[in-house]
Amino acid sequence: MRVVMIGAGYVGLVSGACFAEFGADVTCVDLDADKVEKLRAGKIPIYEPGLEALVAKGVGEGRLAFTTEIATVAGIADLIFIAVGTPSRRGDGFADLSYVYEAARQLAPQLRDYTVIVDKSTVPVGTARNVARIIRETNPNADFDVASNPEFLREGAAISDFMRPDRVVIGVESARAEKLLRELYRPLNLIEAPIVITGLESAELIKYAANAFLATKISFINEISMLCEVVGADVHAVAKGMGMDKRIGSKFLHPGPGYGGSCFPKDTQALVRIAQEHGVSSRIVESVIEVNAAQKARMIKKIRAAVGGNEAGKTLGVLGLTFKPETDDMRDSPALSILPALLEKGARLKVHDPQGMDEARHLLPSSVEYCADPYAVARNADALIIMTEWNLYRGMDLERLGESMNARVLVDLRNVYERETLEAKAFSYYCVGR
Repeated sequence: MRVVMIGAGYVGLVSGACFAEFGADVTCVDLDADKVEKLRAGKIPIYEPGLEALVAKGVGEGRLAFTTEIATVAGIADLIFIAVGTPSRRGDGFADLSYVYEAARQLAPQLRDYTVIVDKSTVPVGTARNVARIIRETNPNADFDVASNPEFLREGAAISDFMRPDRVVIGVESARAEKLLRELYRPLNLIEAPIVITGLESAELIKYAANAFLATKISFINEISMLCEVVGADVHAVAKGMGMDKRIGSKFLHPGPGYGGSCFPKDTQALVRIAQEHGVSSRIVESVIEVNAAQKARMIKKIRAAVGGNEAGKTLGVLGLTFKPETDDMRDSPALSILPALLEKGARLKVHDPQGMDEARHLLPSSVEYCADPYAVARNADALIIMTEWNLYRGMDLERLGESMNARVLVDLRNVYERETLEAKAFSYYCVGR
């Protein structure tokens, strides 16, 4: 089966490499010539565990290729996936579909035999029908169907999510399109992965609804963490007791500085705009967004209180910058809201992240000092802040950290440690919801 993946970003590259592992002949198309050349040379532009080896295997076995020229491959494809970015549009928060529609315009003239055009990007309801309209207008003689096949990849676990998915959602309107997509995903039959066949609009909405619900769980437990701090409860005990209820589940009930990343902030905003566009209220999702913003502001106050109520002139060490561990993604990371606010009030920041520092240099103020390891961050610091729960930070030598600090203060925004452990090392310990 011949597959073209338009877009060699996070979704396109992971999906393309995994489809090649399934046995398909995959070509990833990207307009960024420098990125394409690096991929051909085996250099992966993003950090995702296992991806480099999987891409190398696909290229080495002749099933995965990269190009900038859509015209050379679109005409011979059985399926063409559109996996380009859909960032939040400035001004209204709606998903920017300009890249999706431009991809449709570029591929349309190249279509020859029957082809299924698949929206892999996260797109609002109605996008598949607009893609079909654009293709018909550009190439009235094209023999094609449009399908929706949203991705459900967690950064840091994307390959395992693709290879062993909870479900595969396929939105189609023809038996021909369904047959081709089922054939592409046939290797998953061995693990009996559920395949949900539905209409275009339902498939498009499933992705947004799922992400909004997960974001709701995060904001809910963060609100509960505030209540726990006031009444003297332990949010972890509360979350554990809640999560044992099979109707609720334990995942995403982890307090912290708020959600971030490439999906939840963008998709919750987009879902609110979709509802507004159709005259429907979305008060729960609107509240989720508000709670998330408030949680980040509350973390700033927590850090300020830990250093005596005023961060001016204080040196703060920050451990972790990415929105979650096992990724280099800084998009909407809580660090991007919290750290500039501390700098504005006169703090000096020393930071470390195992994978995110290169990207952070483009996004954070130039006054931030980047360090080689956690111990360099701690040196002469008035407080340490755990922003992201990388495993590297779970087993640090606390005595070594404390000896080099101006004051033994740890602000644990991810609740990595236990209070008793830190207080035994003479640290003042601040956490979330305990």
